[in-house]
Amino acid sequence: METRVDPDRTQSPAGEPPREQPTVPATVRPIVELLSYQRADVESPARFNWCCWSRQVGKSFTKSLRRLLRGIQRRRTQLFLSAGQRQSRELMTKVQQHCRAMNIAARFFGDGAPVAAHCRRLTARLPNGVRIIGLPANPATIRGFTGDVLLDEFAMHHDDRAIWAAVFPTVLRDHGEIDVASTPKGCDNIFAQLRRNTMFAHSTVTLDEAVRCGLDVDADEIRRSMNDELLYRQEFGCEFLDEVSAFLTYAQIAAMEDPSLTDTFDPAALAACAGPLYAGVDIGRHRDRSVFWVVEKNDNILVTRCLRVTQGEPFARQSETLHALLALPAVRRCCIDASGIGMPLAEAAEERFGSVRVEPVVFTPKVKDVLACQLRLRAEAGTLRIPVAPEIRNDLHSVRRQVACAGPARYEAARNADGHGDRFWAACLAVRAAGSEPGAIECVSGERLRFARRGIW
Repeated sequence: METRVDPDRTQSPAGEPPREQPTVPATVRPIVELLSYQRADVESPARFNWCCWSRQVGKSFTKSLRRLLRGIQRRRTQLFLSAGQRQSRELMTKVQQHCRAMNIAARFFGDGAPVAAHCRRLTARLPNGVRIIGLPANPATIRGFTGDVLLDEFAMHHDDRAIWAAVFPTVLRDHGEIDVASTPKGCDNIFAQLRRNTMFAHSTVTLDEAVRCGLDVDADEIRRSMNDELLYRQEFGCEFLDEVSAFLTYAQIAAMEDPSLTDTFDPAALAACAGPLYAGVDIGRHRDRSVFWVVEKNDNILVTRCLRVTQGEPFARQSETLHALLALPAVRRCCIDASGIGMPLAEAAEERFGSVRVEPVVFTPKVKDVLACQLRLRAEAGTLRIPVAPEIRNDLHSVRRQVACAGPARYEAARNADGHGDRFWAACLAVRAAGSEPGAIECVSGERLRFARRGIW
């Protein structure tokens, strides 16, 4: 791209603070026009930007240009975090190309020396004192800086949660900006979660859309040559493929969510419920969480009335809470995880409240398959209501179903900050409790029993 810029026009008058401009300055006049989606991104005034673009449609080219121009306009340091050292060098090379094309005098350094392959931090200094700093993704490298941020290929960053925690305070002052750009790589990462963050402006550009905008590529040839439909959909179609393998998709979970519901534990509110209550309890201690999930049955609709999540709570306290819950007359039935450490609590509750109201459930592959399928049927039928909370949503979505060659399917969940599928299995147990009510006690009268007077009689 060949452009011209008058550096003096980017300065503010003496004594006045730098003026923010929401679009590309009029003095930057591209001779080779950007494609429409590139220009829209460069000119975007959004403070927080989320871009999910296909591979090789100009993502890094566009983002480096945008942040260069925004840095000149705002007189503010620009921080580029890439997935690795090689990607960081490539991104800073694009900045160098932009500066040459626009006749911007800039000096490029690598840790105080000319740029070399072994450098870990690359810096460009612009005439008005603005620095552009390229860093490989590492939670420690970003701390201590203040400026605007570009997270390049953020879905590929290792330890992205720690990086996100280190990055965000960087833009706290002076209306700092963040651009997050990547191609999808599953759903268990911060980039995937940000697609539902309404504070960000969102932009998705697939290869087909880029071709329609003028990119000179034969998308059908690429698709046929790649010969892997799922990978093509991820790399060029911007699809989050974990949705395919997730047992409950985000769309199914969203259909169950009800903003009027709460995820707090309030025994008084439970006692006031008009309908019968059913509980599912998944027992944990240190590594996993203990989850009490209580639903109220209205006709055939199960409405979540209580969700209690703890970690590291003593078993004595868990037992006390469980018995207080079962003491409520409205609680008809409770299914308790009796696998491993949960067995003593389940057996004690069954002994005190009876097997009619308490069912210990030992998790075997076959039992887990039945439990999970019952929850899935409820989700598909729209007969389960759950509170709106990111930790609930992510926990339910974390469970993956793997079909084995023989025997029942296997269910696995990654252990992360939101849990290890603990809420999922508590919800499954609550659904089982609501679906396995023993019913009213019946008696049958008949003639008087007569015993033969033989043997010990």
